[in-house]
Amino acid sequence: MTDRSKPWHGVMVATALPLREDLTVDYDGYADHCRWLVDNGCDGVVPNGSLGEYQTLTADERARVIRTAVEAVGGDRVMAGAGAYGAAESRRWAEQAAEAGCGSVLLLPPNTYRADERAVSGHYREVAEAGVPVVAYNNPYDTKVDLVPALLARLHEEGLIVAVKEFTGDPRRAYELAELAPELDLLIGSDDVLLELALAGAVGWIAGYPNALPVAGVALYRAALAGDLDTALPLYRALHPLLRWDSKTEFVQAIKLSMDLAGRHGGPCRPPRQPLTDEQAAVVRSATEKALAEGLR
Repeated sequence: MTDRSKPWHGVMVATALPLREDLTVDYDGYADHCRWLVDNGCDGVVPNGSLGEYQTLTADERARVIRTAVEAVGGDRVMAGAGAYGAAESRRWAEQAAEAGCGSVLLLPPNTYRADERAVSGHYREVAEAGVPVVAYNNPYDTKVDLVPALLARLHEEGLIVAVKEFTGDPRRAYELAELAPELDLLIGSDDVLLELALAGAVGWIAGYPNALPVAGVALYRAALAGDLDTALPLYRALHPLLRWDSKTEFVQAIKLSMDLAGRHGGPCRPPRQPLTDEQAAVVRSATEKALAEGLR
């Protein structure tokens, strides 16, 4: 069992949000999905991230998603996404998460413009006032703001963040971060560098593809953390055709399709996301069916 002394450790699944054909949220289905993930070895869930299509949710829907997750698996297993256009709005989402009993929140930097370090620090300082542990989310591809190791070290030294979800795909950063901020927890942020970051000292994985294949994902993560390459490397190779979709623009659609194929309801996405092209769907379908045929679940 993963060390759960800190609620952001372990396999925390960035949950896809099941939608009905009319694009309304299936809250009962979402609660069932959260419970199913934990029952299959995952340590918790991360609702209202990009994979949960938070940008398309109303405020009422977004708040209800958090309450649904907490009621399903317990607040200590929920890391609520607190991303928003403004720091004040992100703080309100963090406060709502704290009131709901969430163990932590996941926070992007300002993402409406290329913010400088003063703006980034002010943003995290504001949200930290909510009093819930903050996990920084470094995704410079989408936000155009790079939380470089030196900046993360300063945020941690000020007590503003407890961990970072590292999504650059560059495992070299793990070693620099360990030198500059050895007490800052590193969380794997993109599925397709799981093995590299696990070996570099990560203590958690904010995971995408375990939405469809949780047992295999957890087995891979635990073997990688233990340095058991005899187990981890074959699993990693088998899963990598799917894991690499986590870093593609169409990751939500791909993971939802794999969920559907694995017997879990992913369903459609809300616009502006469009369905996969026939070619993309065929690639995802082939890789998923191959994994299932090999007994991966």
